[in-house]
Amino acid sequence: MTERASKLTLARASAASGSRTPAQRALLFFSRIWAWLFLGLLVLFFVVAVPLTTGGSVNFFTVRNSQNILVAIIPVLLLGLGQTFVIIGAGIDLSVGWVMSLASVLSALALRAAFNGGVPLFPAVIVGLIAGVGGAAAVGLVNGVIIAKLKVPAFIVTLGTSFIVRGVAYLMSENTTVIGLPADIRAYGNDALIYYISGEGGGLYFLHRPEVSGELLRRMDIILPYPVIVTAFVVAWAIFLLHRTQFGRHTYAIGGSMDAAVRSGIPVDRHVIQLYMLSAATSGVAGFLSTLRFTAGSAVIGDPLLLSSIAAVIIGGVSMFGGAGTVIGTVIGALIIAVLTTGLVMLNVDAFWQFIVVGTVVIVAVLIDQSRDLIMGRARGGAAR
Repeated sequence: MTERASKLTLARASAASGSRTPAQRALLFFSRIWAWLFLGLLVLFFVVAVPLTTGGSVNFFTVRNSQNILVAIIPVLLLGLGQTFVIIGAGIDLSVGWVMSLASVLSALALRAAFNGGVPLFPAVIVGLIAGVGGAAAVGLVNGVIIAKLKVPAFIVTLGTSFIVRGVAYLMSENTTVIGLPADIRAYGNDALIYYISGEGGGLYFLHRPEVSGELLRRMDIILPYPVIVTAFVVAWAIFLLHRTQFGRHTYAIGGSMDAAVRSGIPVDRHVIQLYMLSAATSGVAGFLSTLRFTAGSAVIGDPLLLSSIAAVIIGGVSMFGGAGTVIGTVIGALIIAVLTTGLVMLNVDAFWQFIVVGTVVIVAVLIDQSRDLIMGRARGGAAR
């Protein structure tokens, strides 16, 4: 029976594909590559436009600017990674921005207490990491339990949690920035794998920040800062988890049809709880890295990043209805937002226009996603008849 069902499914899929018109097939192909194409066109536009508008004094395509873009996307991307899993699972997490803020405060408080208590610097940093990510994951656990066990809509639960977490972050930080951290932790958040000094007297330096000043310091470029490397490892792990493990397959199945997932024996409630813990944990990593970068814990650091993270996920092709999307798509979405904002700043475009442009791109992404779903739905309907 199973073999027969599999053959029937393949036959229907083949019939659905064959029933599409050339225009529909072209639109489906475009819907899969449009984000990559748009990113390439954006880079090309700014490479040409920035030197023209600045008289050649400023260039967009430089080592320094590329590294600034990578650093800029770190918090948006980390928030978006967890959000990718949740949205593919047909959920939503509106608390990630404030969870990041709470994690920043928790990691700063724990790191400061450990270091002042005599713990060496690196172990103290690990204590801060555990406190930030662990505290964030606890929030995700609460979200997941209420959503999965009490069947309260995710939108309501995570919206309410965001207010609660916001208040807790303010209380724990006493409504101020958590300072007094050891100055040496700045190296963990700002040093890099490679340093490059162009011109005379320069060169490449690996794992060692050269002691330079004046003109040499101005010519020094930082390549692959440690937070970028950490984020790259998290992205690689997320790709493996979503696309190469049973956890990822269950996530797609739940987003595609929760009723079908239940009937097939997937532990849906447990999986939903894990999804929200994962979303909160990646936000915790973002909060911890911000603490290292700024040598302080902030109760508001994640506030403006929620909508940007959701925008990155949508632009990257994750369906808001669940069941479709990739981690690489979210990475491309985050890069598009970072390139857009950076390029517009270099063109001296007002910040108000940046919001308008990003919002327009989000709407276009949703329209493309809906067009793809409409074509696929019509093709399936034709095959079923």
